[in-house]
Amino acid sequence: MVVHYPPGPQNMLSTLRNFRGERLAFLMNNRAQYGDIVHFRLGPRHIYQLNDPDMIQYVLVKHPEKFHKSPALKRTTRKVIGQGVLTSDGELHQRQRRLVQPAFHYKRIAAYGDVMVDYTTQMLDGWRDGDERDIAHEMMQLTMRIIGKTLFDADISNEAEALGAAITLGIETAAQRITQPIYLPDWLPTPANLERRRAFNLLEQTIMSIIEARRASGEDKGDLLSMLLMAVDEADGGKMSNQQVRDEAMTLFIAGHETTANALAWTLLLLAQHSQVEAKLRAEIDQVLGDRQPTFQDLPQLPYTDMVIKESMRLYPPAWTTTREVMETIELGGYTISKGSIVLMSMYVMQHDARYWREPDAFIPERFAPGWEACVPKYAYFPFGGGPRVCIGNQFAMMEAALVLATIMQRVEFLLVPGQTIVPDPLITLRPRGGVQMRLFERERGIEYFHNS
Repeated sequence: MVVHYPPGPQNMLSTLRNFRGERLAFLMNNRAQYGDIVHFRLGPRHIYQLNDPDMIQYVLVKHPEKFHKSPALKRTTRKVIGQGVLTSDGELHQRQRRLVQPAFHYKRIAAYGDVMVDYTTQMLDGWRDGDERDIAHEMMQLTMRIIGKTLFDADISNEAEALGAAITLGIETAAQRITQPIYLPDWLPTPANLERRRAFNLLEQTIMSIIEARRASGEDKGDLLSMLLMAVDEADGGKMSNQQVRDEAMTLFIAGHETTANALAWTLLLLAQHSQVEAKLRAEIDQVLGDRQPTFQDLPQLPYTDMVIKESMRLYPPAWTTTREVMETIELGGYTISKGSIVLMSMYVMQHDARYWREPDAFIPERFAPGWEACVPKYAYFPFGGGPRVCIGNQFAMMEAALVLATIMQRVEFLLVPGQTIVPDPLITLRPRGGVQMRLFERERGIEYFHNS
Protein backbone atom coordinates (compact mmCIF):
# COMPACT_ATOMS: atom_id res chain seq x y z
CA MET A 1 0.00 0.00 0.00
CA VAL A 2 1.30 3.44 -0.93
CA VAL A 3 1.32 5.84 2.00
CA HIS A 4 0.78 9.49 1.18
CA TYR A 5 2.61 11.66 3.66
CA PRO A 6 2.07 15.38 4.25
CA PRO A 7 4.77 17.69 2.89
CA GLY A 8 7.91 18.16 4.94
CA PRO A 9 11.72 18.02 4.93
CA GLN A 10 12.97 14.92 3.15
CA ASN A 11 16.65 14.65 4.04
CA MET A 12 16.79 12.58 7.24
CA LEU A 13 20.35 13.54 8.16
CA SER A 14 19.66 17.23 7.65
CA THR A 15 16.40 16.92 9.60
CA LEU A 16 18.11 15.22 12.54
CA ARG A 17 20.91 17.80 12.54
CA ASN A 18 18.45 20.72 12.45
CA PHE A 19 16.20 19.21 15.11
CA ARG A 20 19.13 18.63 17.43
CA GLY A 21 20.60 22.04 16.70
CA GLU A 22 18.03 24.82 16.34
CA ARG A 23 14.74 23.12 17.16
CA LEU A 24 12.61 26.26 17.38
CA ALA A 25 13.84 27.58 14.03
CA PHE A 26 13.35 24.13 12.49
CA LEU A 27 9.72 23.86 13.67
CA MET A 28 8.92 27.47 12.77
CA ASN A 29 10.34 26.97 9.28
CA ASN A 30 8.32 23.76 8.88
CA ARG A 31 5.09 25.65 9.51
CA ALA A 32 6.02 28.51 7.22
CA GLN A 33 7.19 26.26 4.41
CA TYR A 34 4.86 23.27 4.58
CA GLY A 35 1.64 24.37 6.30
CA ASP A 36 -0.73 22.96 8.89
CA ILE A 37 0.52 19.36 8.98
CA VAL A 38 4.15 18.48 8.36
CA HIS A 39 5.81 15.08 8.10
CA PHE A 40 9.45 14.30 8.85
CA ARG A 41 11.45 11.41 10.23
CA LEU A 42 13.79 11.13 13.18
CA GLY A 43 15.45 7.77 12.71
CA PRO A 44 12.74 5.10 12.40
CA ARG A 45 10.03 7.35 13.85
CA HIS A 46 7.51 9.16 11.65
CA ILE A 47 6.78 12.59 13.16
CA TYR A 48 3.70 14.65 12.29
CA GLN A 49 3.97 18.29 13.31
CA LEU A 50 0.48 19.76 13.80
CA ASN A 51 0.20 23.52 13.25
CA ASP A 52 -3.57 23.88 13.23
CA PRO A 53 -5.69 24.63 16.35
CA ASP A 54 -8.44 22.20 15.35
CA MET A 55 -6.00 19.34 14.84
CA ILE A 56 -4.39 20.06 18.20
CA GLN A 57 -7.82 20.09 19.83
CA TYR A 58 -8.59 16.74 18.19
CA VAL A 59 -5.51 15.21 19.85
CA LEU A 60 -5.64 16.87 23.27
CA VAL A 61 -9.39 17.21 23.86
CA LYS A 62 -11.66 15.35 21.49
CA HIS A 63 -9.87 11.98 21.28
CA PRO A 64 -7.15 11.84 23.96
CA GLU A 65 -7.72 8.10 24.34
CA LYS A 66 -6.13 7.57 20.91
CA PHE A 67 -2.87 9.21 21.97
CA HIS A 68 -0.42 8.37 24.74
CA LYS A 69 2.60 10.21 26.06
CA SER A 70 5.63 9.97 23.80
CA PRO A 71 7.80 6.91 24.57
CA ALA A 72 10.89 9.09 24.20
CA LEU A 73 9.72 11.29 27.09
CA LYS A 74 8.97 8.26 29.27
CA ARG A 75 12.29 6.63 28.41
CA THR A 76 14.38 9.70 29.16
CA THR A 77 12.61 10.82 32.35
CA ARG A 78 11.55 7.59 34.07
CA LYS A 79 14.74 7.31 36.16
CA VAL A 80 14.00 10.61 37.84
CA ILE A 81 10.22 11.13 37.88
CA GLY A 82 8.98 7.56 37.42
CA GLN A 83 5.30 7.17 36.55
CA GLY A 84 3.71 10.36 37.82
CA VAL A 85 0.82 12.25 36.23
CA LEU A 86 3.23 13.73 33.68
CA THR A 87 4.20 10.41 32.07
CA SER A 88 1.60 7.78 33.01
CA ASP A 89 -1.20 6.76 30.63
CA GLY A 90 -4.59 5.06 30.56
CA GLU A 91 -6.23 3.93 33.79
CA LEU A 92 -3.08 4.57 35.85
CA HIS A 93 -3.01 8.20 34.74
CA GLN A 94 -6.73 8.65 35.42
CA ARG A 95 -6.38 7.16 38.91
CA GLN A 96 -3.29 9.21 39.77
CA ARG A 97 -4.97 12.35 38.47
CA ARG A 98 -8.00 11.72 40.72
CA LEU A 99 -5.71 11.28 43.72
CA VAL A 100 -3.56 14.35 43.04
CA GLN A 101 -6.31 16.75 41.94
CA PRO A 102 -7.61 17.67 45.44
CA ALA A 103 -4.15 18.97 46.36
CA PHE A 104 -4.65 21.70 43.75
CA HIS A 105 -8.17 22.71 44.72
CA TYR A 106 -8.57 26.47 44.36
CA LYS A 107 -9.13 27.05 48.08
CA ARG A 108 -6.19 24.83 48.98
CA ILE A 109 -3.64 26.64 46.82
CA ALA A 110 -4.93 30.05 47.95
CA ALA A 111 -3.44 29.25 51.37
CA TYR A 112 0.02 29.11 49.80
CA GLY A 113 -0.04 32.77 48.73
CA ASP A 114 1.61 34.01 51.91
CA VAL A 115 4.45 31.49 51.52
CA MET A 116 5.12 32.72 47.99
CA VAL A 117 5.26 36.37 49.08
CA ASP A 118 7.31 35.64 52.22
CA TYR A 119 9.98 33.71 50.32
CA THR A 120 10.16 36.40 47.64
CA THR A 121 10.62 39.02 50.36
CA GLN A 122 13.43 36.97 51.91
CA MET A 123 15.16 36.85 48.52
CA LEU A 124 14.82 40.61 48.06
CA ASP A 125 16.16 41.23 51.58
CA GLY A 126 19.35 39.45 50.52
CA TRP A 127 19.88 41.66 47.46
CA ARG A 128 21.91 44.86 47.55
CA ASP A 129 21.40 48.08 45.65
CA GLY A 130 23.59 47.88 42.53
CA ASP A 131 23.94 44.07 42.59
CA GLU A 132 24.50 42.25 39.33
CA ARG A 133 22.74 38.89 39.32
CA ASP A 134 21.62 36.16 36.96
CA ILE A 135 17.89 36.67 37.28
CA ALA A 136 17.10 33.28 35.71
CA HIS A 137 19.17 31.57 38.41
CA GLU A 138 17.57 33.69 41.14
CA MET A 139 14.07 32.75 39.97
CA MET A 140 15.01 29.05 39.85
CA GLN A 141 16.27 29.17 43.45
CA LEU A 142 13.21 31.10 44.61
CA THR A 143 10.60 28.84 43.05
CA MET A 144 12.46 25.76 44.31
CA ARG A 145 12.28 27.09 47.86
CA ILE A 146 8.57 27.87 47.38
CA ILE A 147 7.73 24.41 46.06
CA GLY A 148 9.81 22.84 48.85
CA LYS A 149 7.71 24.65 51.44
CA THR A 150 4.29 24.25 49.82
CA LEU A 151 4.86 20.63 48.75
CA PHE A 152 6.83 19.31 51.73
CA ASP A 153 6.56 22.02 54.41
CA ALA A 154 10.38 21.95 54.30
CA ASP A 155 12.92 24.75 54.07
CA ILE A 156 15.39 23.54 51.44
CA SER A 157 17.33 26.78 51.20
CA ASN A 158 20.62 25.06 52.07
CA GLU A 159 20.11 22.34 49.48
CA ALA A 160 18.58 24.52 46.73
CA GLU A 161 21.85 25.12 44.87
CA ALA A 162 22.82 21.44 44.69
CA LEU A 163 19.26 20.32 43.91
CA GLY A 164 19.00 22.93 41.16
CA ALA A 165 22.22 21.68 39.58
CA ALA A 166 20.94 18.10 39.74
CA ILE A 167 17.64 19.02 38.08
CA THR A 168 19.42 21.02 35.37
CA LEU A 169 21.63 18.02 34.63
CA GLY A 170 18.56 15.78 34.42
CA ILE A 171 16.75 18.16 32.06
CA GLU A 172 19.79 18.54 29.80
CA THR A 173 20.27 14.77 29.73
CA ALA A 174 16.61 14.10 28.87
CA ALA A 175 16.61 16.74 26.12
CA GLN A 176 19.75 15.28 24.59
CA ARG A 177 18.52 11.69 24.71
CA ILE A 178 15.15 12.45 23.13
CA THR A 179 17.01 13.01 19.86
CA GLN A 180 19.60 10.28 20.53
CA PRO A 181 17.95 6.86 20.33
CA ILE A 182 21.33 5.21 20.98
CA TYR A 183 23.53 6.22 23.90
CA LEU A 184 25.83 4.57 26.44
CA PRO A 185 23.88 2.63 29.08
CA ASP A 186 23.60 4.26 32.49
CA TRP A 187 25.36 1.40 34.28
CA LEU A 188 28.67 2.09 32.53
CA PRO A 189 30.92 3.98 35.00
CA THR A 190 31.76 6.85 32.63
CA PRO A 191 32.48 10.27 34.20
CA ALA A 192 29.18 11.62 32.80
CA ASN A 193 27.18 8.66 34.11
CA LEU A 194 28.82 8.90 37.54
CA GLU A 195 27.98 12.60 37.71
CA ARG A 196 24.35 11.88 36.77
CA ARG A 197 24.18 9.08 39.33
CA ARG A 198 25.38 11.39 42.12
CA ALA A 199 22.92 14.08 41.07
CA PHE A 200 19.93 11.75 40.85
CA ASN A 201 20.84 10.08 44.16
CA LEU A 202 20.78 13.49 45.84
CA LEU A 203 17.30 14.16 44.47
CA GLU A 204 16.09 10.70 45.46
CA GLN A 205 17.48 10.86 48.99
CA THR A 206 16.11 14.35 49.58
CA ILE A 207 12.58 13.50 48.46
CA MET A 208 12.35 10.01 49.97
CA SER A 209 13.66 11.08 53.38
CA ILE A 210 10.89 13.69 53.60
CA ILE A 211 8.20 11.22 52.45
CA GLU A 212 9.30 8.47 54.85
CA ALA A 213 9.48 10.84 57.82
CA ARG A 214 6.01 12.19 57.06
CA ARG A 215 4.53 8.72 56.52
CA ALA A 216 5.97 7.63 59.87
CA SER A 217 4.63 10.66 61.75
CA GLY A 218 1.20 10.60 60.11
CA GLU A 219 1.03 14.35 60.61
CA ASP A 220 -1.10 16.56 58.37
CA LYS A 221 0.94 19.72 57.84
CA GLY A 222 -1.49 21.21 55.34
CA ASP A 223 0.99 20.89 52.47
CA LEU A 224 0.68 19.06 49.16
CA LEU A 225 2.55 16.02 50.48
CA SER A 226 -0.02 15.55 53.24
CA MET A 227 -2.73 15.64 50.58
CA LEU A 228 -0.93 13.00 48.53
CA LEU A 229 -0.44 10.71 51.53
CA MET A 230 -4.06 11.05 52.68
CA ALA A 231 -5.64 10.89 49.22
CA VAL A 232 -8.21 8.13 48.69
CA ASP A 233 -9.45 7.13 45.26
CA GLU A 234 -13.25 7.39 45.34
CA ALA A 235 -13.48 4.78 42.58
CA ASP A 236 -11.70 1.95 44.44
CA GLY A 237 -10.97 3.25 47.96
CA GLY A 238 -7.24 2.78 47.45
CA LYS A 239 -4.37 5.02 48.50
CA MET A 240 -1.04 5.69 46.85
CA SER A 241 1.89 3.41 47.55
CA ASN A 242 5.18 4.94 48.73
CA GLN A 243 6.48 4.59 45.18
CA GLN A 244 3.47 6.38 43.72
CA VAL A 245 3.76 9.18 46.27
CA ARG A 246 7.46 9.41 45.44
CA ASP A 247 6.77 9.63 41.68
CA GLU A 248 4.09 12.30 42.10
CA ALA A 249 6.15 14.28 44.59
CA MET A 250 9.22 14.18 42.33
CA THR A 251 7.12 15.24 39.33
CA LEU A 252 5.55 18.14 41.23
CA PHE A 253 8.85 19.17 42.76
CA ILE A 254 10.67 19.40 39.42
CA ALA A 255 7.85 20.63 37.18
CA GLY A 256 6.40 22.83 39.91
CA HIS A 257 9.42 25.11 40.12
CA GLU A 258 11.13 24.78 36.73
CA THR A 259 8.29 26.11 34.58
CA THR A 260 7.32 29.03 36.83
CA ALA A 261 10.95 30.08 37.22
CA ASN A 262 11.36 30.22 33.46
CA ALA A 263 8.12 32.19 33.06
CA LEU A 264 9.30 34.74 35.63
CA ALA A 265 12.80 35.05 34.11
CA TRP A 266 11.39 35.73 30.64
CA THR A 267 8.84 38.17 32.08
CA LEU A 268 11.49 40.20 33.92
CA LEU A 269 13.66 40.24 30.79
CA LEU A 270 10.78 41.50 28.65
CA LEU A 271 9.90 44.19 31.19
CA ALA A 272 13.51 45.38 31.25
CA GLN A 273 13.34 45.68 27.45
CA HIS A 274 9.95 47.46 27.33
CA SER A 275 9.86 50.51 29.60
CA GLN A 276 6.28 51.53 28.74
CA VAL A 277 4.89 48.13 29.71
CA GLU A 278 7.01 48.17 32.86
CA ALA A 279 5.69 51.63 33.82
CA LYS A 280 2.08 50.57 33.28
CA LEU A 281 2.60 47.44 35.37
CA ARG A 282 4.22 49.36 38.23
CA ALA A 283 1.39 51.91 38.17
CA GLU A 284 -1.19 49.14 38.63
CA ILE A 285 0.78 47.51 41.44
CA ASP A 286 1.35 50.83 43.23
CA GLN A 287 -2.30 51.82 42.93
CA VAL A 288 -3.64 48.52 44.24
CA LEU A 289 -1.01 47.72 46.87
CA GLY A 290 0.68 50.94 47.89
CA ASP A 291 3.51 49.85 50.19
CA ARG A 292 1.90 46.69 51.57
CA GLN A 293 2.72 43.21 50.35
CA PRO A 294 0.38 41.51 47.86
CA THR A 295 -1.99 38.76 48.94
CA PHE A 296 -4.05 36.16 47.13
CA GLN A 297 -7.11 38.39 47.58
CA ASP A 298 -5.42 41.17 45.57
CA LEU A 299 -5.09 39.13 42.36
CA PRO A 300 -8.50 40.06 40.86
CA GLN A 301 -7.46 43.74 41.17
CA LEU A 302 -4.23 43.13 39.23
CA PRO A 303 -5.54 42.39 35.68
CA TYR A 304 -2.59 43.98 33.86
CA THR A 305 -0.18 41.85 35.90
CA ASP A 306 -2.07 38.81 34.64
CA MET A 307 -1.92 40.10 31.05
CA VAL A 308 1.84 40.66 31.28
CA ILE A 309 2.41 37.07 32.47
CA LYS A 310 0.14 35.60 29.77
CA GLU A 311 1.89 37.57 27.04
CA SER A 312 5.29 36.51 28.35
CA MET A 313 4.16 32.88 28.25
CA ARG A 314 2.89 33.40 24.72
CA LEU A 315 6.30 34.57 23.54
CA TYR A 316 8.31 32.16 25.68
CA PRO A 317 6.10 29.24 26.76
CA PRO A 318 7.93 27.32 29.52
CA ALA A 319 6.58 24.08 28.04
CA TRP A 320 7.36 24.80 24.39
CA THR A 321 6.19 21.55 22.82
CA THR A 322 4.21 18.42 23.60
CA THR A 323 4.16 15.06 21.82
CA ARG A 324 1.91 12.01 21.72
CA GLU A 325 2.26 8.49 20.36
CA VAL A 326 -0.61 7.45 18.07
CA MET A 327 -2.21 4.31 19.58
CA GLU A 328 -4.40 3.43 16.58
CA THR A 329 -4.34 4.45 12.93
CA ILE A 330 -6.27 7.70 12.44
CA GLU A 331 -7.31 10.17 9.76
CA LEU A 332 -6.21 13.73 10.38
CA GLY A 333 -5.86 16.71 8.08
CA GLY A 334 -6.68 14.57 5.07
CA TYR A 335 -3.90 12.07 5.78
CA THR A 336 -3.70 8.60 7.29
CA ILE A 337 -1.43 8.56 10.33
CA SER A 338 -0.31 5.08 11.30
CA LYS A 339 -0.24 3.57 14.76
CA GLY A 340 3.13 4.15 16.41
CA SER A 341 3.70 7.51 14.77
CA ILE A 342 4.37 10.62 16.87
CA VAL A 343 2.31 13.81 16.69
CA LEU A 344 4.14 16.95 17.77
CA MET A 345 2.35 20.15 18.81
CA SER A 346 4.43 23.20 19.61
CA MET A 347 3.10 25.95 21.86
CA TYR A 348 5.96 28.13 20.65
CA VAL A 349 5.04 27.72 16.97
CA MET A 350 1.30 28.25 17.46
CA GLN A 351 1.81 31.25 19.74
CA HIS A 352 4.03 32.97 17.15
CA ASP A 353 1.69 32.30 14.22
CA ALA A 354 0.83 35.56 12.43
CA ARG A 355 -2.54 34.12 11.38
CA TYR A 356 -3.70 34.39 14.96
CA TRP A 357 -1.44 37.03 16.51
CA ARG A 358 -0.91 40.54 15.20
CA GLU A 359 2.81 41.36 15.32
CA PRO A 360 3.51 37.90 16.74
CA ASP A 361 7.05 38.70 17.91
CA ALA A 362 6.05 41.92 19.73
CA PHE A 363 5.45 42.12 23.49
CA ILE A 364 1.89 43.48 23.74
CA PRO A 365 0.18 42.44 27.01
CA GLU A 366 -2.98 44.33 25.98
CA ARG A 367 -3.79 41.55 23.53
CA PHE A 368 -4.90 39.57 26.62
CA ALA A 369 -7.45 42.15 27.73
CA PRO A 370 -10.84 40.74 28.82
CA GLY A 371 -12.60 39.04 25.91
CA TRP A 372 -9.40 37.99 24.14
CA GLU A 373 -10.51 34.36 24.02
CA ALA A 374 -13.23 35.27 21.51
CA CYS A 375 -10.61 36.63 19.11
CA VAL A 376 -8.19 33.69 19.07
CA PRO A 377 -8.84 29.99 18.33
CA LYS A 378 -8.73 27.87 21.47
CA TYR A 379 -5.51 26.04 20.66
CA ALA A 380 -3.59 28.92 19.18
CA TYR A 381 -2.67 29.60 22.83
CA PHE A 382 -2.16 26.63 25.14
CA PRO A 383 0.84 27.16 27.44
CA PHE A 384 -0.55 24.63 29.92
CA GLY A 385 -1.59 22.02 27.34
CA GLY A 386 -5.24 21.02 27.25
CA GLY A 387 -7.89 18.37 27.71
CA PRO A 388 -7.72 15.71 30.45
CA ARG A 389 -3.93 16.13 30.63
CA VAL A 390 -3.97 19.92 31.07
CA CYS A 391 -1.29 20.97 33.57
CA ILE A 392 -2.65 20.05 36.99
CA GLY A 393 -0.79 22.92 38.64
CA ASN A 394 -1.81 25.71 36.23
CA GLN A 395 -3.70 27.77 38.83
CA PHE A 396 -0.89 27.32 41.33
CA ALA A 397 1.65 28.50 38.73
CA MET A 398 -0.35 31.57 37.66
CA MET A 399 -0.94 32.59 41.27
CA GLU A 400 2.74 32.16 42.11
CA ALA A 401 3.91 34.10 39.04
CA ALA A 402 1.57 37.02 39.79
CA LEU A 403 2.41 37.26 43.50
CA VAL A 404 6.16 36.94 42.96
CA LEU A 405 6.13 39.46 40.11
CA ALA A 406 4.11 42.02 42.09
CA THR A 407 6.38 41.66 45.13
CA ILE A 408 9.53 42.12 43.05
CA MET A 409 8.24 45.05 40.99
CA GLN A 410 7.23 46.94 44.15
CA ARG A 411 10.82 47.06 45.28
CA VAL A 412 13.28 46.62 42.42
CA GLU A 413 14.24 48.23 39.15
CA PHE A 414 16.18 46.21 36.58
CA LEU A 415 18.82 47.18 34.07
CA LEU A 416 19.82 44.55 31.54
CA VAL A 417 23.60 44.17 31.51
CA PRO A 418 24.73 45.12 27.97
CA GLY A 419 26.56 42.79 25.61
CA GLN A 420 24.41 39.70 26.23
CA THR A 421 22.86 37.60 23.50
CA ILE A 422 19.89 35.97 25.18
CA VAL A 423 18.19 33.24 23.20
CA PRO A 424 15.72 30.53 24.21
CA ASP A 425 17.21 27.11 24.89
CA PRO A 426 14.57 24.48 24.02
CA LEU A 427 15.40 21.65 26.41
CA ILE A 428 12.46 19.93 28.11
CA THR A 429 11.48 23.46 29.15
CA LEU A 430 12.33 26.77 27.48
CA ARG A 431 15.17 28.34 29.44
CA PRO A 432 17.14 31.49 28.57
CA ARG A 433 20.45 30.05 27.37
CA GLY A 434 23.30 31.19 29.61
CA GLY A 435 21.00 33.04 32.00
CA VAL A 436 19.98 36.71 32.16
CA GLN A 437 22.41 39.11 33.82
CA MET A 438 20.65 42.09 35.38
CA ARG A 439 21.79 45.03 37.50
CA LEU A 440 19.36 45.62 40.35
CA PHE A 441 18.41 48.91 41.98
CA GLU A 442 16.01 49.80 44.74
CA ARG A 443 12.99 51.76 43.61
CA GLU A 444 12.97 55.42 44.54
CA ARG A 445 9.88 55.35 46.75
CA GLY A 446 11.30 57.06 49.83
CA ILE A 447 11.38 53.78 51.79
CA GLU A 448 14.57 51.94 52.71
CA TYR A 449 13.98 48.48 51.28
CA PHE A 450 17.49 47.37 50.37
CA HIS A 451 20.41 47.05 52.71
CA ASN A 452 23.05 49.18 51.01
CA SER A 453 26.45 47.58 51.20
